[in-house]
Amino acid sequence: MSKEYLHNPEWDRILSSSDNKTWRRFGPYLSERQWGTVREDYSDHGFAWGSFTHDMARSKAYRWGEDGIAGLSDHKQQFCFSVAMWNGKDPILKERLFGLANHEGNHGEDVKELYYYLDSTPTHTYMKMLYKYPMQPFPYDKLLQENKRRSKLETEYELIDTGIFDQDEYFDVFVEYAKAKSDDILAKITVVNRSKKTAPFHLLPTAWFRNSWSWGHDDYQPELIAMPKDKAIRIKYRMQKDAFLHYEGEPELLFCENETNWEKLEGGKNEKAYAKDGINDYVVHGHADSVNPDLRGTKSALYWKKNLKAGEEWVIRLRMSTRTAKAFEDFDQVFADRLKEADDFYQGLQKGVKDPELLNIQRQAYAGMLWSKQFYLYDVNQWLNGDPKFNKSSHHRRAGRNSSWRHLVNNNIISMPDKWEYPWYAAWDLAFHCIPLARVDPNFTKRQLLLMLREYYMHPNGQIPAYEWNFSDVNPPVHAWSAWKVYSIDKERSGEGDIEFLEKIFHKLLMNFTWWVNQKDTSGNNLFEGGFLGLDNIGVFDRSHGLPAGGRMEQADATAWMAMYSLNMLRMALEISQTRPYYQEMASKFFEHFLSIAGAMFNIGKEGVDLWDETDEFYYDAVHLENGATQILKVRSIVGIIPLFAVEVLRPELLEALPDFTRRLQWVLRNRPDLGSLISRWYEHGKGETRMLSLVRVHRLKCILRRMLDEAEFLSDYGIRGLSKYHKDHPYEYSFDGQTHTVHYLPGESDSSMFGGNSNWRGPVWFPINYLIVESLMKFHDYYGESFRLEYPTGSGNFLTLDKIATNISERLINIFRKNEKGERVFHGNTEKFQKDPHFNNHLLFYEYFNGDDGRGLGASHQTGWTGLVAELIHLTSKKKAHHN
Repeated sequence: MSKEYLHNPEWDRILSSSDNKTWRRFGPYLSERQWGTVREDYSDHGFAWGSFTHDMARSKAYRWGEDGIAGLSDHKQQFCFSVAMWNGKDPILKERLFGLANHEGNHGEDVKELYYYLDSTPTHTYMKMLYKYPMQPFPYDKLLQENKRRSKLETEYELIDTGIFDQDEYFDVFVEYAKAKSDDILAKITVVNRSKKTAPFHLLPTAWFRNSWSWGHDDYQPELIAMPKDKAIRIKYRMQKDAFLHYEGEPELLFCENETNWEKLEGGKNEKAYAKDGINDYVVHGHADSVNPDLRGTKSALYWKKNLKAGEEWVIRLRMSTRTAKAFEDFDQVFADRLKEADDFYQGLQKGVKDPELLNIQRQAYAGMLWSKQFYLYDVNQWLNGDPKFNKSSHHRRAGRNSSWRHLVNNNIISMPDKWEYPWYAAWDLAFHCIPLARVDPNFTKRQLLLMLREYYMHPNGQIPAYEWNFSDVNPPVHAWSAWKVYSIDKERSGEGDIEFLEKIFHKLLMNFTWWVNQKDTSGNNLFEGGFLGLDNIGVFDRSHGLPAGGRMEQADATAWMAMYSLNMLRMALEISQTRPYYQEMASKFFEHFLSIAGAMFNIGKEGVDLWDETDEFYYDAVHLENGATQILKVRSIVGIIPLFAVEVLRPELLEALPDFTRRLQWVLRNRPDLGSLISRWYEHGKGETRMLSLVRVHRLKCILRRMLDEAEFLSDYGIRGLSKYHKDHPYEYSFDGQTHTVHYLPGESDSSMFGGNSNWRGPVWFPINYLIVESLMKFHDYYGESFRLEYPTGSGNFLTLDKIATNISERLINIFRKNEKGERVFHGNTEKFQKDPHFNNHLLFYEYFNGDDGRGLGASHQTGWTGLVAELIHLTSKKKAHHN
């Protein structure tokens, strides 16, 4: 093991915590939005955003999870804690983050708050988050009305645009956690008045139990009980040792029940007094009868009020522990110890990174990924059937959304794309999350990949569940690629590979691979019709539905993803074969499967259709109409670049160690010259028998890269665009039956409602695709070497090796976050407050995607999930620079 991992307390915890019963039991597992999710939708019409709204959330008990600000929970979300607050002017307590539902925003759903994940260790022994709360009334209605007014051709209207921060009339609320032991958690809340005047602040740290007793399955009810003499709240839950929430000072103790206020919502009768919104009504409206005078319930808050002077800091300390006394005697020391351990952990992890700017970007990227874990509960069969007491289900509903996934039972901690905008797992997003996460927490990462393939997740037919809105949607098959990357990163760290993990996931993936072959290659010609493939509006029309003209589509990207899948499985089989030689037969299977797909891409399919266009020298999708005609959809998009991802280099020492596989490979070369010609030839005499398996030969490689590296087409100052800029002046049009479908270059937000209109692949820069491009270029360089150079950028007269091109693209992506010569970060756009204010400009947001022309952040603002790949790019570029030096 490398030196940076030795004698490090956090690494000891990471590698010893194989389950959630130790240091990982408590973490930031609380969602930031439970309302508006599929799980909470019990309507017949399936309109999740409308059936459970933000306004309802403070009064209605959730069925499947909880939400809060800067919150934490145990690993099954029985007990929850978060920070609520009030500025004395808002119509409601700030208990949860506000945002627009999908139908309310001009570009779909969008959180309208300012908050930042600043730090976290993998086992959450130290965490820090910042929430910015305005002093003036929060502009709920203004945000709603202005975004409704704006068209899809206009930008989104954000909280910063309302001007509410212009005079610095806001509070910075820093929330920090430190663990003394796995069940001994310290919390420190620091409120800072950033204005030039005295202002009131109401702070309500809130503890509660997820409601698991109201639905008719289990009537056991836990309880929170005040112990004012001991300055604590007793936390009672069955089969758990009593814990205590200790506090200092003299806060007012408020208690109610985490139960629905039916009287407020539907004019009905409440089963119990003191409903879920009781604390809100007491603080905001002064309703003394809305909280329990007996100081007990299933929801409680510690209520402090203070007038903060200009610039004043106010610190509140809390501790949740099984200890009964002396809760604060070692409080400051525990915090100091855990922060030092966090610094030591990252110092070792980032030892090759020298630039302070990059150190900050990378650490906040890791923090965002670690804060974005979430407890996710969803029993589809129970959800479809409804509950004995509430949420009764109709026949229409039982046959509706996700009704073919009744086996699926989710009850785990999962890495989420974004805990507000995407508070549900997305299978292909998760594959990318796992790359940077493997650097900081290999055990957690491996469990994440295996989880999606467990029998209670993966469909019996072998399909991996996509996401809760439609588990049957088809995402790119990148799980095998991620598994191999995670294995390789872990092997680099530890010095030996986890073959048990690799073998286990290989067997699971065999089922998924077979599903793809059986379900998405309807003609049996190795050309695949993947459908949606996670790229939203990339195509001429919605690829998740049938073609408007009938027939079927053969997708260059679906076929390329399957070629890549074959090579990923081949590489895993070869690795396993070194200790289990009988896996060489599996390696041969995937070797020949790859060749069959490559052959189809080179015009060997039954249809005689080549997805490669010789005139344009680019890959396109093909549409086969019901009348037998075939049309090529000449859209220059990343669909035509994805074939680059299907590449693998096999070294001579590996081939020598596996004689059975090598003999089969040589037999194919001799006896199937039509397929053997698709493999690049011996590299050069001095290199030995190094082989490269690639979907594109050298001519096509040069052609694709010539377009991709052209700044007038794909190459942006901030990475590779999703669509060629060529289509700005030359939109692609497809006409059929009196209708014309158009694809044109859009560097920013989408101008249509396809997939909700909240993401756009027709021009912006997306990190997952860019990361795969960088990795593929490095593999091609590994084979072709220093003598292979291409013009970069195209037309510049400057020729570079492929590894240097990959590094330059990585730098362009990193520059989205790094301060430029003006001291500005381009992802902030032209917002002066973000760029110049010292209380803003070093706090980072990791957006879903980025404007293809100016690098401005777009979409979900906390999607550290796959945008967290910037941490891995920093690691790789810094390592490469250190090697050259």
